[in-house]
Amino acid sequence: MSKPETAIVVGVGPGLGLAIVKGCVEAGMNVVAAARNVERVEKLVADLGPSARAVTCDVTQEKQVAELFLRTASLFGAPALVVFNAGAFVPKGILETDTEEFERCWRVGCLGGFLVGREAVRAMLDAPGDAGKTIIFTGATASLRGSARFHNLAVGKFGLRALAQSMARELGPKGIHVAHVIIDGQIRAEKDGYREAERGPDAVLHPDAIAASYLALHRQPRSAWTQELDLRPWVEKF
Repeated sequence: MSKPETAIVVGVGPGLGLAIVKGCVEAGMNVVAAARNVERVEKLVADLGPSARAVTCDVTQEKQVAELFLRTASLFGAPALVVFNAGAFVPKGILETDTEEFERCWRVGCLGGFLVGREAVRAMLDAPGDAGKTIIFTGATASLRGSARFHNLAVGKFGLRALAQSMARELGPKGIHVAHVIIDGQIRAEKDGYREAERGPDAVLHPDAIAASYLALHRQPRSAWTQELDLRPWVEKF
């Protein structure tokens, strides 16, 4: 019996991050779920069994990111799949935004992607074998356009998209699939008071459906890799 693949999901909360973790576990993978608030993540993954472990990580701290990958190696081995799903966003006008706040959002959403992506590459290049190795970055509508009061999100997402493109061109020939996923629409979240009847069936992106697309990216044959995938509900305007 072959050893289960290892996945790292960075930026795990009760929505998309948890759905990706669950999807990986259901696919037979061992998963490290990482976030700054490890106690909350431990509660989220408690029902998933020994295949899911919560680890604390602030993606803006280089040392903590390196320790995340060392911890993963000690628990499950080198990662075959790494998902960067972290982000920070404060909607404000340009004159209302202070320097510290702007930098914090950029550090989480863009610098964090660089630090996680770099450690993922190191771990994957050192891993033996020719099995699938995938790095996925979560983008948003703001990856493509900066809307009013969205500069705190758009600047980091623009940069993250550029990072993914550069990494894909560099690492594809080395056997590492780098993909960027644009989530172009609202993700369903019960905490936001969303009710299906208000907007119609499947009018928002379901986290489990997004997670299925992430796993499909990881399973793609290398003769036909996707570098950028955009997802939106069937009723969403382009």
